[in-house]
Amino acid sequence: MKFLKPLFVFLILNFGALGLGILLMGNGPTSDWYTSMRQAPWTPPNWLFGTAWTFIMLCFSFYMAILYRKHPTSKVITLFIIQFVLNIAWNFVFFNQHMIAFGLGTIIALTFIITAFLVTYFKLMKAYNLLIFPYLIWICIATSLNLYILIHN
Repeated sequence: MKFLKPLFVFLILNFGALGLGILLMGNGPTSDWYTSMRQAPWTPPNWLFGTAWTFIMLCFSFYMAILYRKHPTSKVITLFIIQFVLNIAWNFVFFNQHMIAFGLGTIIALTFIITAFLVTYFKLMKAYNLLIFPYLIWICIATSLNLYILIHN
């Protein structure tokens, strides 16, 4: 029961962030603005984004619940809040405001925060570190896509 409460909280927060991010990005990847730009050859198909983010947020929610259970500190919560804000902000900055360079800075900062989780709590989390890798891998791909769009448009 002690594990289920933080898991439930992180599931609500993470999927809430996804929902808010979707609201703030408008038409996002289907917008005329985005589809008119040159895309990286490795850009995933649109259908993959929802599937990937669902899996990522499930894994990250379990990661956070386990981490918070093992190490309930303000540092863990602070890193989570920064990650939460940056994840939502990128959608707004990039898709809604069309600020590609600022979006790149935002997503790079998010990549650093996700990496900070991994590095800071690597020994503590042991095999549970595998739960954060989907997020880190996807954010690295998204960062490369953002950079490609900045350079080629």
